[in-house]
Amino acid sequence: MAQLIDRRPNAKNKSTVNRQRFIRRYKKQIKKAIADQIGKRSVTDLESGEKISIPSKDIREPTFRSGDGGKKERVYPGNKDFVPGDKIKRPPPGGAGQGGRRASDQGEGQDEFLFEISKDEYLDLLFDDLELPNLKKNQLKKMTKTRSVRAGYTTDGVPTNINIVRSLRSAMARRIALRAGPKREKAELEQELELLEKEKPRPDLKILELQNKISHLEERIKKVPFIDTFDLRYTNYAQRPDPTSQAVMFCLMDVSGSMDQATKEMAKRFYILLYLFLTRSYKDVDVVFIRHHTQAKEVDEQEFFYSQETGGTIVSSALKLMDKIIKERYPLDQWNIYAAQASDGDNWNDDSPLCKKILTDSILPAVRYYAYVEITQREHQSLWHQYESLLKSFDNFAIQNIQQQSDIYPVFREFFRKQAA
Repeated sequence: MAQLIDRRPNAKNKSTVNRQRFIRRYKKQIKKAIADQIGKRSVTDLESGEKISIPSKDIREPTFRSGDGGKKERVYPGNKDFVPGDKIKRPPPGGAGQGGRRASDQGEGQDEFLFEISKDEYLDLLFDDLELPNLKKNQLKKMTKTRSVRAGYTTDGVPTNINIVRSLRSAMARRIALRAGPKREKAELEQELELLEKEKPRPDLKILELQNKISHLEERIKKVPFIDTFDLRYTNYAQRPDPTSQAVMFCLMDVSGSMDQATKEMAKRFYILLYLFLTRSYKDVDVVFIRHHTQAKEVDEQEFFYSQETGGTIVSSALKLMDKIIKERYPLDQWNIYAAQASDGDNWNDDSPLCKKILTDSILPAVRYYAYVEITQREHQSLWHQYESLLKSFDNFAIQNIQQQSDIYPVFREFFRKQAA
């Protein structure tokens, strides 16, 4: 069996440019496929790569072809049945001709184009066009985003970054430098040849020698290429830190007895998406995790996602703890404060009005954005109705309902979609 070894001096990622062009071109279909598949992943597998399949009809290129009808005067090679001038009957509709069998375009099946995307590509597409709402520059330190900026030119890069003007300028300078000497020598020899031809009407060895030298110089000048790989210049980009502001995100999760395992699973998925978005999009942002049942407690990331502690339901305990932490550790003139609360909406009837009062008096005037997601398939309880009444008074407050896993990602994007400038 023959073995072929690729020894070309190309990098392993030689198709990266074409791959990124493909992803940009079919970004809409790929993002839709990711949104459809994210609900099928396990909680611990939300940040790995993904196999994406998109219908082949979505990537089919438009083509021009001859339609049926018209006059055709062609005789194909090997034809023994017809001569020029014969009329050929049109084949019956439905593709029942003598040619090979073709798949009908009227069927119900659909071919798919399957490919894999890396972890970085997956997360970039997952959090594309998302941002923290109402972010303001209170204090330019700590939290930064990076952005690509022009950083001069380089002799190495990908084809999409070729700078045509710089490359042609470099090629022109090289051609001038390589041709200047031979052109000057050729001009001197031509002048000497002209004088000899005036003195000696018949060619001699000296004249022939000069003609050969001139011919050789002309060949040298012609061999100088118009452009060479040495001339190529690429636009260089560097990642520059873009200072924004200090920000903190409060994650409040209900772990009471009314939250069954499926509901807690969906709440964890929502918060894992939120945590990945913050750590992916922002270099440094504080995250405060609060779990609550009858009592609220600030916990670390491990306990927030994996602790089995449960109990009754008093939502106001989490809001009081959040208000206390803000006053102790996060001055309003130095921090952008955000909050995301997840619950099934089940709460003591006497406690829901208290939650509304805490939000109205203390929390909503202090935060940039507060997102409440209710995970339930039942009718909304008193907590939803109390929160819903806040929408008219506060534009930095948003509520959404999640009924099944497929709702998580659309709701998340609705909360944190990029605002118009």
